[in-house]
Amino acid sequence: MKTLIWFRNDLRVKDHEPLVRASEAGKVAAVYCFDPRHFETTTYGFPKTNSLRAQFLIKSVSALRSTFRKLGGDLIIRQGNPEEIIPKLIKELQIENLFFHGEVTSEEKNVELRIENSVEIRIKKYWGHEMVHPEDLPFQPDEIPDVFTQFRKKIEKSSMIRDPLPVPNHPEFISVDDPGEIPHLKDLGLNAPPADDRSVLEFKGGEEEAWKRLNHYFFESDELRNYKYKRNGLLGADFSSKFSPWLAHGCLSARSIHHQVEKYEREVHENVSTYWMKFELIWRDYFRYSARKHGDKIFKLGGIQQKSLDKRTDENIFQKWRDGTTGIPFIDANMRELKQTGYMSNRGRQNVASFLAQNLNFDWRWGASWFESMLIDYDVCSNWGNWAYNSTVGHDPRNRYFNIVGQAQKYDPNGEYVRHWLQELKYVPDEFVHEPWKMSEDQQKLNECIVGQDYPKPMINLEDSYEEIKKRG
Repeated sequence: MKTLIWFRNDLRVKDHEPLVRASEAGKVAAVYCFDPRHFETTTYGFPKTNSLRAQFLIKSVSALRSTFRKLGGDLIIRQGNPEEIIPKLIKELQIENLFFHGEVTSEEKNVELRIENSVEIRIKKYWGHEMVHPEDLPFQPDEIPDVFTQFRKKIEKSSMIRDPLPVPNHPEFISVDDPGEIPHLKDLGLNAPPADDRSVLEFKGGEEEAWKRLNHYFFESDELRNYKYKRNGLLGADFSSKFSPWLAHGCLSARSIHHQVEKYEREVHENVSTYWMKFELIWRDYFRYSARKHGDKIFKLGGIQQKSLDKRTDENIFQKWRDGTTGIPFIDANMRELKQTGYMSNRGRQNVASFLAQNLNFDWRWGASWFESMLIDYDVCSNWGNWAYNSTVGHDPRNRYFNIVGQAQKYDPNGEYVRHWLQELKYVPDEFVHEPWKMSEDQQKLNECIVGQDYPKPMINLEDSYEEIKKRG
């Protein structure tokens, strides 16, 4: 039997069920398609995938091809719509089976459906993005609880986590005359991203790099034992695991991380931090199963709550938020880090989302789309789920919001992070670094930061905005 494996957000060979089953069935071929729709300009005026994420993707695909070549085969690369390319390959290579990992959101599912409707061979969809397999849930996947705590407790009590699957031994590959070339950024309509040595970590795509990072964080630096206590840090490589870019591209599976956590617990140390790593993986599963349950509601302004909202959509307001020129240092520092590096801490993401959706009362979908474009760890379910959550239209309908300056003072008490990204505030003392507008004119001159000239005036009065949020109820 000849089987074609269609790779998408699963760029690995470890714990890859379609690859394992295809190898058991007979000869295999593998394909990755650079879908041009992923690089189009959005309705908001920026690329759906920006150069930083595209660069990580290209490196991850290149690494997967290298792995296949070491195994004695190759990864077929094509540019174009998968629903057009895959039927041609099936005919050309006389394929009898098509195996792939299933997705849960509409754009991806629609492509799957178009392929299924255009070929007459056996198609098998596997589930490998989740930590808990759909068949191992204590409820039907489309009937998950609407409260995370209920989901988590049932998972922890009743669900097993399957062991990761090994790489197949000596898979037999189908000979391919034209494996294709991996595109460069310019082939995708993108320019080279900015180089910035202020990034917390040099993120390199690919499965090998993913395992290097895991081994470093768990076993070499032994930072896993500190995860619960340091994960809200803002500067430095090891304040959190930083696995998310590799998870998002499928260079590493959630099951593999869980398996390695349990190995760490057996061989090194077990504490609240090792539990918390599993806890976060359950959150990731929850957003994925929520997207599967609620469908396109996760992309609507009113979210899964189906709220009727009236939100701002002024491009000038959005641009200040996007470019990190709001005049609120903690927001601006995080947004500039994202723009320069494609990364932002979890603490930062929650604050900038709350600021856009709540303080500015802006259409949160613009922010979610900007994150989709910029984040190297963009994952459709987690991104849109978290944005909805922080915008009061997701799994927590309460009118919650962050006190931005309070958060900054708690997590960046000395202003080290803010000064790292906002050179304009280099000489501003700790007392004013998160609220430079409170300096007198003489203090501004003394500290070489004239508000409104060297650094923007705040675009809103934060205290007034909190009162407006409370009135919205």
